[in-house]
Amino acid sequence: MSEPRYGIWAPVGGNFGPLDTQEEPIDASYERSRSLVLEAEKLEYTTTLIAQHIANPRSLELEQLETWTASAALAEATEKIEIIAAIKPLLFHPAVLAKMALGIDAISHGRFAINLISAWFRPEMERTNIPFPPHDERYRYSGEWLRVVKALWSGERVNFEGEYFKITDLSLRPTSIAKPHPPIYLGGASDPAQILAAEQADIYFINGQPIEDVRQVIKQVLSRPRSLPQPVRFGLSAFVIARPTDTEAEVELQRLMELQKKEEHLKLSVAKGVDPKAVMFQLFTKNPAVGGNGGTAAGLVGSYDTVAARIAAFVDAGIDTFMLQFNPFAREMTRFAEEVRPRVRHLQPVV
Repeated sequence: MSEPRYGIWAPVGGNFGPLDTQEEPIDASYERSRSLVLEAEKLEYTTTLIAQHIANPRSLELEQLETWTASAALAEATEKIEIIAAIKPLLFHPAVLAKMALGIDAISHGRFAINLISAWFRPEMERTNIPFPPHDERYRYSGEWLRVVKALWSGERVNFEGEYFKITDLSLRPTSIAKPHPPIYLGGASDPAQILAAEQADIYFINGQPIEDVRQVIKQVLSRPRSLPQPVRFGLSAFVIARPTDTEAEVELQRLMELQKKEEHLKLSVAKGVDPKAVMFQLFTKNPAVGGNGGTAAGLVGSYDTVAARIAAFVDAGIDTFMLQFNPFAREMTRFAEEVRPRVRHLQPVV
């Protein structure tokens, strides 16, 4: 069995979990993300995800790092780690985005990928007067958008006419270093998201949730029609709290929960902007947690041995990439690398 891949969420909107703690002040700067990603690279994390928002969902008064300029800079600053830039197709014409992605692919020498998300935060669209179609139509739009991007990444002359886009006799140079093209991650919990992931994505991101639910999601996606020769792979988002004992980890979970409760007004701000058809937020209500995108609902809370065993169980279920959050970030990211990863390796020998 191959070793799972571990990545980190870049803190583009500040901290994960409680936004402001004594240990970790609010900081959504490029300098902070750069520092953490470089440290993650030294610790042999495989990948990093740079989420995309125009405005910070928790509050318009909070800072938010821009995804694509940061990704280009991180591609230049790093040497080994994969850089995944999230993209909301509503924000960029596919020909423009395809060209930008090829540029970062070249800067990174083939270490670049995209994470396609079909948008859920209405205010950043409504306040900019960017059209925000209904939920299922956004996925139809994303599907056509992605077909155009992949066609342009092929290096061939593209002539395309669909419901939303028309491309006439266009080819892009240079072609991608990553072959056959930059990897495509895809997030979203609805049926349209699963269908699109099964059709066109390389890796489907699952929000943090209990392993029984993750097994069901994997089963559902694998049952969908697939247009690519290689099978879809699976990633999982999770917030990690690992300590020498289960009791210590539970105490820390409760501490972070209490701090998070003090920021309930920020949670309500997010909730007001959510498209009610966005299934992932229904899951978040079902599984209260610390952190974003399901966070501690994935169950990676406990002793080093407990967390390692749960990761091994997720790997057995079909997860091969873990996109992780921590608080305080640098200290806990290091703790995970030094204490948990070796234990997973022991439980999941590479053959």
